[in-house]
Amino acid sequence: MFKHLAAAGLFAAASAQSAELTALEQRWLQAAGPVLSYSQSLKLPIDIIVQPQARPNDVPLAMGYDGGRCKLVLTLRGNPQAETVLAGVPVERQGELIEAMAAHEVAHCWRHAQGSWNVLPAGFVEVGEETAASSELLAASKAMRESRREEAYADLAALAWTRHRNPAAYGRVHAWFEAVRRDQPVARSGHDTRVWVELARDAGRFGDAAAPFEDAAPLWREGLLRAE
Repeated sequence: MFKHLAAAGLFAAASAQSAELTALEQRWLQAAGPVLSYSQSLKLPIDIIVQPQARPNDVPLAMGYDGGRCKLVLTLRGNPQAETVLAGVPVERQGELIEAMAAHEVAHCWRHAQGSWNVLPAGFVEVGEETAASSELLAASKAMRESRREEAYADLAALAWTRHRNPAAYGRVHAWFEAVRRDQPVARSGHDTRVWVELARDAGRFGDAAAPFEDAAPLWREGLLRAE
């Protein structure tokens, strides 16, 4: 049902199966290539899944985790979001955004591999007592809060990656993240990372960005103090 491509053999597999991959899929995978190569150097357990058809609400690029391995899922066929997510961006500038999106997703895998998923940094504890009308609502609120934190970390990791890999594109990529995160139907929802994105307006705040996923940590902690 799905096509599985091991990250280590991505480019060979994509070439050998070019008749199966669409031109758009090949372009997205090519743009994500530097991030995937970096993930190999970190020995992240990533499998790539290319879906043959989008389902309602599927996003073009997503990361899952199953059986101790990360699943990078590419869903472009029949997916209107594949066009809208890059609407208004010149074709020659789209690769830098796809690369940043890939860095965002791979950062999720890195967090899993570090055993840090949904874990606050040292010295941070949740205080106060949250209440809700039911245990289900309380659990949903906790899950949303944890999701927001992880999305914030991944956004910062993607921006740190851009600072390192595509410094000339940083302003454009940051503006894109800012625009995407600006439209939030519910404040403090799982993807409301505006506090963290604003902190990263100045690329210099990441320092030398030699290890982009690690370099996201200081700004992430600063955002936690402001957002929680």
